[in-house]
Amino acid sequence: MPEAQGATAGEAAAGPAEARPRRAEKAVQAPRPVELHSGHRLARRYRLEECITRLDGFSSWRAVDEKLRRAVGVHVLPAGHERASAVLSAARATALLGDPRFVQVLDAVEESRQVYVVHEWLADATPLSTVLATGPLDPHEAQAMATQVAQAMAAAHRKDLAHLRLTPATVLRTGPGQFRIRGLAVDAALRGITADNPRRTDTEAIGALLYAALTQRWPYPEGAHGLQGVAGLSKGSRNFLAAPEQVRAGVHRGLSELAMRALVNEGATAASQKPPYTTPQELAEALAAMPRIRPSAPTPTALAGFQPTTYQRGTLGPSRPAAPVRVPAAAAPALPGRTGTVLKWGVSALLIAALGLGSWQLADALLKGDGSGKTTEQTSPSPEPSQPPPATGPIAVQDSIEFDPESTLGGQNPELVGNVIDGDPDTDWHTKSFYGPHFGNYRSGLGIILDLGETQEVGSVTVNAVGDTPMELRAAPADATEPPGDPDDFEVLASGSGETVTLSAEEPVETRFVLVWLTDLPQSDDGQYRGRITDITVSH
Repeated sequence: MPEAQGATAGEAAAGPAEARPRRAEKAVQAPRPVELHSGHRLARRYRLEECITRLDGFSSWRAVDEKLRRAVGVHVLPAGHERASAVLSAARATALLGDPRFVQVLDAVEESRQVYVVHEWLADATPLSTVLATGPLDPHEAQAMATQVAQAMAAAHRKDLAHLRLTPATVLRTGPGQFRIRGLAVDAALRGITADNPRRTDTEAIGALLYAALTQRWPYPEGAHGLQGVAGLSKGSRNFLAAPEQVRAGVHRGLSELAMRALVNEGATAASQKPPYTTPQELAEALAAMPRIRPSAPTPTALAGFQPTTYQRGTLGPSRPAAPVRVPAAAAPALPGRTGTVLKWGVSALLIAALGLGSWQLADALLKGDGSGKTTEQTSPSPEPSQPPPATGPIAVQDSIEFDPESTLGGQNPELVGNVIDGDPDTDWHTKSFYGPHFGNYRSGLGIILDLGETQEVGSVTVNAVGDTPMELRAAPADATEPPGDPDDFEVLASGSGETVTLSAEEPVETRFVLVWLTDLPQSDDGQYRGRITDITVSH
């Protein structure tokens, strides 16, 4: 779905000039780009499929990563373009942020006279502009959208990263009440957009998004992003922007006020004037202080026809049909009158008689013992060992290595991987956060390699994790002197799931390198998915 990922030409912020991000005033003399076409390959890996945007000397594509067999998005511009270095810097800084609330930058490279930035492609996501085309969001989802966007931008600003181009096209709805942001820093760099006060610019944009989510209207008369603009209200000689609750009936009053205080009109309405929110952090704190709005109750028809999507379950396979709802049969009516009473007393008498008979039989069996007080024990002689018993107990681990073979941007947290063998349960190694239990469908797995220093006989591994974590025990070939670089080069010995898991091989194997391979991730309290391991013990 091209609309979900590609920006349309001509999009621009629609606020007043003093708050709107500035485009470069000088016209860009873009170098003649390398001719790109569907089927063209970048780095012998990324095959371009469909062009989404051509603008200002760069192009954006839907592509396929042939190495990992997944869809990706790619921005391409000539290496001689005056914005090329800014785009590379923005992409690399965004990739280091690693916040799953943003569409992740996967690669940023300059080669063969071209600069290209590779990012996630969320095929199941829908731009907010498309969602609003059918109507406004309900208050619960509007609150969730504004909160997630404000918190994400506050985190980005703490790393000196700004968006400057937050629009309904760059906020993606990935599921009920779940939103992600694409184009952090990169979209603005591609278009040469700057701002004197980036925090205020992004705050205003969040206010505009909330306004649009509540009203299905853009808060500026000129209109933008396929939405109708809003006319102002007059009071004396001044014009005021109409608040969402004045534009549409039934709008949540608290959210209406927050939207107005984030917008560039400094929170002024025809009825009141309060100080504005000037940073996403202030807006996020105000949203967090609000009472949580409950979701609208679904209709019985919607409940009966609901089927979770494959994205919500975090898998790429087909959805399994929902189990049929079993309705218990109605209980038989009680027998009326004296007949029912007689039956009740009769059943009670039978039960009492059965209990008495059982007690008498038990007592009789106990009293009929042989009286000797002795018991007969059957013992069998212990076989004499024919060979020395095998070695038992834990094996000393010389080193632990994070194993994330499908990462192109530095892995997860390799500096923490030593915590799994330090014997301290209060320290841990953990992955980054993902949307979906199967690494957001962007990895087949990841894990930790344990180097035993020399080839030894391994029988089991005990793993202490946080959350119900599915995992496998794998072993490298006995003659391996270096850990293999492909997980398929390790032999799968056992699998299991839990917080404390002992994975035992059917027969002990000789190996120097043991791999604890996470196949899925548990859900954290924040609704995202990450793996966390505190200790690993290898035993004979």
